[in-house]
Amino acid sequence: MKDELLLNKVSGRPREITDRYLIELEKHIDDLRFGRAERTLEVQDLAEKLHVHPTHLSNTLHQVLGHSPCHLYESRLLALAKDLLISTNKTVAQIAHQLYYDPSNFTKFFKNYTGVTPKEFRKQLLA
Repeated sequence: MKDELLLNKVSGRPREITDRYLIELEKHIDDLRFGRAERTLEVQDLAEKLHVHPTHLSNTLHQVLGHSPCHLYESRLLALAKDLLISTNKTVAQIAHQLYYDPSNFTKFFKNYTGVTPKEFRKQLLA
């Protein structure tokens, strides 16, 4: 919601780059969700798709949305992880592998953002 309000105040090339980044990010998240991704993308991969330099992409997103590309990517990845934990019976390890994480690093990533492990998150929802 906040991102949409900020986008409404921006026009021109920064808006175009931001819109295209968000579209490419959503495509990638969908590819991860449905097992179509061959790997996770990095900032330079997304910048290349948009035909801009990674630093320019980062500066533009920070200017327009107030966040780095990594922050936006990790937020979407976390939302996907939560959704998979809620909507599937896959183990935490299976979800980690689907998102191209080692299970231990996935648990650290998840806990860093939520304060609980993926297993605890799932337990809390089922309780």
